[in-house]
Amino acid sequence: MREVNGTLIHGVVGGEGEPLVLLHGWPQTWREWRHLLRPLADLGYTVVAPDLRGTGGSAFTETGYDKDNQARDVRELLRSLGLNGPVRLVGHDIGGMVAFSYARLYPEQVHRLVLADLAVPGFGLEEIMDPASGGYFHFGLFMTPEAPELLFQGNERAFLSWWFGKMSADPEAFPPQEIDILAASLRAPWALSGGFGHYRTMLDDGRTNRAWADAGGVLTMPVLAVGGEHSVGTYLARSLTSVAPDLTEAVIAGSGHYIPDERPEALLATLAPFLA
Repeated sequence: MREVNGTLIHGVVGGEGEPLVLLHGWPQTWREWRHLLRPLADLGYTVVAPDLRGTGGSAFTETGYDKDNQARDVRELLRSLGLNGPVRLVGHDIGGMVAFSYARLYPEQVHRLVLADLAVPGFGLEEIMDPASGGYFHFGLFMTPEAPELLFQGNERAFLSWWFGKMSADPEAFPPQEIDILAASLRAPWALSGGFGHYRTMLDDGRTNRAWADAGGVLTMPVLAVGGEHSVGTYLARSLTSVAPDLTEAVIAGSGHYIPDERPEALLATLAPFLA
C-alpha cells in the first residue's frame, strides 16, 4: 500500500528487470492478472499490478476517477517504488482507459503500450455504449448516480455470475471461488460506488481525449491493440488509427471480453514479442 496523489493505492509487485505495469478492468482487481504475473516476471520484468483507485485494496475517494487523475495515481505509485524510467504499460477495459491517458500525458515515460479489449473514450466508446445502435446498455446504467448501487448492493455475487456469463465467451474461466473473492471485494461499503465512479467520468474523459487529438496529439510509442474474437475484435484497432501511427492489431481467438482470464496463454504469446 502506498500513499500517492492524495489516496492509498494497493498493488502487487514481483520480478526483476525493466518495469511492466498491468492495469485491470472492472469489476475486477489486480487478480485479473493472476495467470500472467509469474510468466511475465519470468520474461525478465519487474511486474507492477495495482488496484485502481476505489477498487480492491485501494482506498475509496468521492472524486478523482477521471482517467487523467488515475494516470497520475500510477505515475506517483511508480515513483514511490523507485521505478522512474520508461515502462511497458498494459491496460484492459477501464485499465486500458487509464493506460491511454498515461501514454498521452507521459509519452516519454512509455516504452510500449498495450490496450486490451476496450473502447477508448473519445475514440469509439460513445458509439459502443449506444444501445439504440446495438451497443452495450450497461454504460448508461453504471453512469447513473446512486441507481446501480441500489440495484446491486446485497446481490453482488448474483451480479458477478450473470456479468461474467454475459461478457465472456468462456464462463468456466471464472470458477466459483474466484467469483466469491470478487463478490467479497464488492461488499465493502464503498466498493460499488468506487467501481461506478470509473464510469461516471467517461464522457468527460472522452472530451479530454478528443481535445488532445484535435490539437494534433498522437501516441508516439508503439501500440498493440488486442481484442477478443467474441468481444470488440478489431474495433479497438480501427478506432485508434488516427492517433496511433505505430499500431499493431491482434485478435485473441475464442475469447470474450475478459482475455486475461479466458485465454491467458494466448495473451502471453501475443504480449511477449511485442513487449520485448
